Amino acid sequence: MSKWQKKAREFHTLIAPIVLLPLFITMLTGVVYRLGKSWFGLSRDQVHFLMVIHEGEYLGEFLEPIYVLLNGLGLLWMLLTGLLILINSWQRNPLFKKLFHKQANSE
Repeated sequence: MSKWQKKAREFHTLIAPIVLLPLFITMLTGVVYRLGKSWFGLSRDQVHFLMVIHEGEYLGEFLEPIYVLLNGLGLLWMLLTGLLILINSWQRNPLFKKLFHKQANSE
C-alpha cells in the first residue's frame, strides 16, 4: 500500500464519524419526505418540516449553503476514498490476482 493510500485511509477513518450524522439525516429526511408525499398522500405543508431539516434551513441564511456544501463534499470524499480502499482490498485478494493475471495473459 502506497503512502498516499495509507493517508487516504486514515482521513477516511477520521472524517467518517463527522459526516455520518449529517449524511444520515439528509438521507432519512429526503426519503421520508418523498414517501410521505407519494405513498401516504401527505401534503407539502404536512412534510415541509422535513425539507427544513433536509436542506439545513434551520441553520439560518448564512450557514445553510455552507452546510449543503460540506455535506456534499463529505459525501464525495467518503465515496472516493471508500472506492480507493475497496479497489486496494480487491488488488490484495489472491482470487482477484488470479483472475486479473489470467485476463492479462490471454490478451
